Amino acid sequence: MQAFRTKFLLKITQDSSKLTPKLTYCAVANRLKIEKQIQETKEKALLGGGQNRIDAQHKKGKLTARERIDLFADPGSFIEYDMFMEHTCTDFGMELQKFPGDSVITGHCLVNGRPIYVFSQDFTVFGGSLSSTHSKKICKIMDQAMAVGVPIVGLNDSGGARIQEGLDSLAGYADIFQRNVLASGVIPQISLIMGPCAGGAVYSPALTDFTFMVEDTSFLFVTGPDVVKSVTNEDVTQEKLGGAHTHTTVSGVAHKSFKNDIDALIQLRYFLGFLPQSNSQPIPVIACDDPCDKDVPILDTIIPLKTIEPYDMLDVILSIIDERDFFQIMPNYAKNIIVGFARMNGKTVGVVGNQPKVAAGCLDIDASIKAARFVRFCDAFNIPLITLVDVPGFLPGVHQEASGIIRHGAKLLYAYAEATVPKLTVITRKGYGGAYDVMSSKHLRGDVNYAWPTAELAVMGAKGAVSVLYRGKENADKYEAEYNNTFGNPFHAAKRGFIDDVIEPRTTRWRLCRDLDVLATKKMTNPPRKHGNMPL
Repeated sequence: MQAFRTKFLLKITQDSSKLTPKLTYCAVANRLKIEKQIQETKEKALLGGGQNRIDAQHKKGKLTARERIDLFADPGSFIEYDMFMEHTCTDFGMELQKFPGDSVITGHCLVNGRPIYVFSQDFTVFGGSLSSTHSKKICKIMDQAMAVGVPIVGLNDSGGARIQEGLDSLAGYADIFQRNVLASGVIPQISLIMGPCAGGAVYSPALTDFTFMVEDTSFLFVTGPDVVKSVTNEDVTQEKLGGAHTHTTVSGVAHKSFKNDIDALIQLRYFLGFLPQSNSQPIPVIACDDPCDKDVPILDTIIPLKTIEPYDMLDVILSIIDERDFFQIMPNYAKNIIVGFARMNGKTVGVVGNQPKVAAGCLDIDASIKAARFVRFCDAFNIPLITLVDVPGFLPGVHQEASGIIRHGAKLLYAYAEATVPKLTVITRKGYGGAYDVMSSKHLRGDVNYAWPTAELAVMGAKGAVSVLYRGKENADKYEAEYNNTFGNPFHAAKRGFIDDVIEPRTTRWRLCRDLDVLATKKMTNPPRKHGNMPL
């Protein structure tokens, strides 16, 4: 084969009028040498840090950077950029340690037939540490993703800044941070943490729209256990300090975790199917075989007869969406509120619902922050919002007040008030106090606001109201019954136009689907301004 190729090159390059046979032979030999060098470099790049390090990665239960891309992308669709780039550091003997592509793989691919830009950090090369070259490669595809308007996905597996490069590495992080901020609200940005992510490496994921983690093998922390031990004298493991369980249940830094690399990448592909390509592109639409013009009788049986008895708001959500297909965001954090993506008649919607099973569905600091960020994401990318309300108020307590429930609760209020996407609200049971206002009420430009017959709309519950209105008087039961007759139903609000209709629960799905069709062409803008100043 090689002999045939040499003969072919001789034939197409030989020009007897200009080249001697010797010169022609040299030109062919030089070309063959370059081609061989290219092939060898590519083969070296494909091996990353070498087979021993690949084996070490596998022993930890982790895929390599290239294996992750192969699993994430549609088969044969990945186009790689900058495979030949190498770091430029000459200090600490680094000039003797170079790998093609350095420590990150970048390019674009198709996911479910739609273009996505992706980078995958290679832990087998210098622990995936970020060099100036590493940063330039990431910045390049971020710029291109912004230019063409498609999501960018980061598969993070990095020990942090490359110490040998000093400030060059830190400058590289800042370049990425700047692009994260500029891309915010323009294209979806998703971070999947698949290994250690320490120091400056944690802030880019924190700036992206969604951060997912892999259980047992991924970690996020500003300083590792050794530094914590030396500074605070605390003994802590990596998992306890910054593992998936910590960040999905306690800190709220991560939005969801998955069992392993394969599960994470498959779920990420599925998740991207809910998102538009950019803020100027329409939401995805898929074929829907679930009837959207029929009653759902089970909805009539979900609300308990006793108003203080809990129920699962997920039962309501799964009954009204297409095919009970719900991608819940932050399912293990601030469980008193539910947020996630679903479809109605094949079109993506964002769902927010109070969860009566946890803290009676009260809004607290964590729930307010969780829901506010989700609402703002949906509004930024033109995803309609469906809000299911059963909220007895904001959670009282010294800790909540001292920790700033006022300003944190105001974040959710701000998010709903600012949102211009279609907003549909269904009050299933309680809607009390300021929390009623906050949960996408008609007063915050709610487009369609329904109430079930079980809805109770008031400043507070009957017992609390009577203790204020009739303090010191007897016959409290009589006054509570009187208060309930006035406010313990949806009719008082309906008479004032605060809700659009009182509906039978079974009709909820087809009504919402109909309303979404009507509101599909909604156009609303906020006053011209550089940006608002939401509570922090």
